[in-house]
Amino acid sequence: MMRQYELVERVQQYKPDANEALLNKAYVYAMQKHGQQKRASGDPYISHPLEVAAILTDMHLDESTIAVALLHDTIEDTTATRAEIDELFGEDIGRLVEGLTKIKKLDLVTKKAKQAENLRKLLLAISDDVRVLLVKLADRLHNMRTLDHMSADKRARISEETMEIYAPLAGRMGMQDMREELEELSFRHMNPEAYETVTKRLEELSKRNEGIVKKIEAELRDLLVASGLTSAYVKGRQKKPYSVFRKMQSKSLSFEQLSDVYGFRLIVEDIPSCYRALGIVHTRWRVVPGRFKDYISTPKQNDYRSLHTTIVGPSSQRIELQIRTKRMHEIAEFGIAAHTLYKDGATNADGDILSRESNAYSWLRHTIEALAEGDSPEEFLEHTKLELFQDQVFCFTPKGKLIALPRGATPIDFAYAVHTNIGDTTVGAKINGRIMPLVTRLANGDEVEIIRSGVQVPPAAWEEIVVTGKARAAIRRATRMAIRKQYAGLGHRILERTFDRAGKIFSREAMKPALHRLGQKDVEDAIAAVGRGEMSSLDVLRAVYPDHQDERVTVKPSGDDGWFNVRSAAGMIFKIPGKAKPGADGGHPEVDTDVDIGPIRGLSGNVDVKFASTGAVPGDRIVGIMDQGKGITIYPIQSPSLQRFDDQPDRWIDVRWDLDEANKSRFMARIMVNGLNEPGTLAKVAQTVAGLDVNIRLLNTVRVAADFTEMMLEVEVWDLRQLNQLLAQMKDLDCIATVRRLYE
Repeated sequence: MMRQYELVERVQQYKPDANEALLNKAYVYAMQKHGQQKRASGDPYISHPLEVAAILTDMHLDESTIAVALLHDTIEDTTATRAEIDELFGEDIGRLVEGLTKIKKLDLVTKKAKQAENLRKLLLAISDDVRVLLVKLADRLHNMRTLDHMSADKRARISEETMEIYAPLAGRMGMQDMREELEELSFRHMNPEAYETVTKRLEELSKRNEGIVKKIEAELRDLLVASGLTSAYVKGRQKKPYSVFRKMQSKSLSFEQLSDVYGFRLIVEDIPSCYRALGIVHTRWRVVPGRFKDYISTPKQNDYRSLHTTIVGPSSQRIELQIRTKRMHEIAEFGIAAHTLYKDGATNADGDILSRESNAYSWLRHTIEALAEGDSPEEFLEHTKLELFQDQVFCFTPKGKLIALPRGATPIDFAYAVHTNIGDTTVGAKINGRIMPLVTRLANGDEVEIIRSGVQVPPAAWEEIVVTGKARAAIRRATRMAIRKQYAGLGHRILERTFDRAGKIFSREAMKPALHRLGQKDVEDAIAAVGRGEMSSLDVLRAVYPDHQDERVTVKPSGDDGWFNVRSAAGMIFKIPGKAKPGADGGHPEVDTDVDIGPIRGLSGNVDVKFASTGAVPGDRIVGIMDQGKGITIYPIQSPSLQRFDDQPDRWIDVRWDLDEANKSRFMARIMVNGLNEPGTLAKVAQTVAGLDVNIRLLNTVRVAADFTEMMLEVEVWDLRQLNQLLAQMKDLDCIATVRRLYE
């Protein structure tokens, strides 16, 4: 265990004027508070905050942050209070210790909604002061180093949390060395068999190539010195097990197929020397095409800067080279901790202006702003994880503004990255001056110009195209608003007819006093709920006029044999065909049809009812359209055919499924499947359908291209849930490109 004086000496090595009294005071206070507490390993508990503080001294952090590291568990695990720490060490340190205490209570590996909320709290806590994150990462690193003393369940849970949240966060903050160690330790506990296998193979490779790293180092150094870069420093290393395993997984390679297991860093004096070294190396050895990246002229979003290239170097080995200055190397290792965050702006040897906020910290603040963009914790979790894990491409606006996006991003992602309103109104894009499809994957250096239209509404299908969380959240929100507007329009027409039939005039003002009885927060929500079928128009009428007696759609004989009068909710009389049978208790004859309409509310008597040709299933929002002399046709609300009746409101009937009533019938729906034109595709589709107890009523196939076939299926399902399950499972088939439901 590190001693008190050793910690002070470590701080004074990089900060001679450090406040030694503060460090000693924090050490003594933590020692007294933790007292006889022990860790799972049996070591005194104080060893943990001491080691956390030691990790932070490697990053050359100030004495206040080191003091926070010594105190970070006192409020959580001892009798210490925030007020006591404020009094002894000041409010700044007290605030940081309390922030770390709140983070410690978060369980980031739990069910999705709670995980999302806790991740949100974590980022909110660290957004106020980045030192909270630095101490938390050091705390997590030491815990991972001593994880062997935990139970197997705890090891798995903590490792998963580290791999999913903390390692990517360290990477986003530019702390690459810490990220790599966190990943290695998590990998060892999450997948011990794979870890042991890869580690063993790397050891065997190292023995087989014993001395090769030193040999390549020497050749590179001699070449640079001979070319005038006398102060160049060269360091080589073999890649770590998790890095190798991840590459094998992502590219489906065997260990033997890996060709670039060795990496070398060339550290030179300044930026011109970086490009000079690159030219020297490329002149001497053959370059692997497509493997050069310039992160000096275009830094990564976490401030990482370096030249990357891969060469077929000494001994015909394929090796990766990273060429950078000493300052760039510090930032690559320690990331945000390498910035002078708490000093006024200054200029370093590379000509950088060091501000209080690095680009990495700016990303953190932008991520916090995204809290306002998502409508649910799950969307925030999806957004943040996408931003944490994705590699990046760098594109430009026509005016030269740099936009960083995840790899695989499209012009739609680009538009939303510029501004949400630009994304919502996008109709096209020019990439490098040429009009290109919106599904085009952007590449580094692309100049993107967005073409807009004021009447555009983003299609829901865009959600499957984009890769950024911001774009997905915005598209979902716009889609919800468009559907809400559609439902509100339908609900308004339904309410107008219902109120008119009752001799009342419908108005939004009249609904306001009744909102609490309807359980709605505003009038628009209530009207949309009627349109969606979640609330009956009669319920609204009763809430506004409690004494009103309502009517139902009624069926009476017309006097013509085989025909019956149907009085609609709007009061209109229609003739429909049917067969009469004696009514109950000698009343009017009832209409008898052979159509099983299932559990539908909003109709009384057995009227002649049929479904639109594309069908409707229990769970769909449905409406009925009265046909003169033909009966009632049921449509799902998404059916484009309903547009024909927009100017005929008297024909609309407010109907909905009675989902409380047992459903004993299957209902037809049409789906369109676009699949690969190869043996086995139809068999996989049929197997998926059969596995879900779905019946295929009709199947038509059309070959639309050399490699693709379209299949139109009429399927019979019990309800919407089963249909959605079928669509989801078909989308997961590797032989299927797209699946969608047909409404026309």
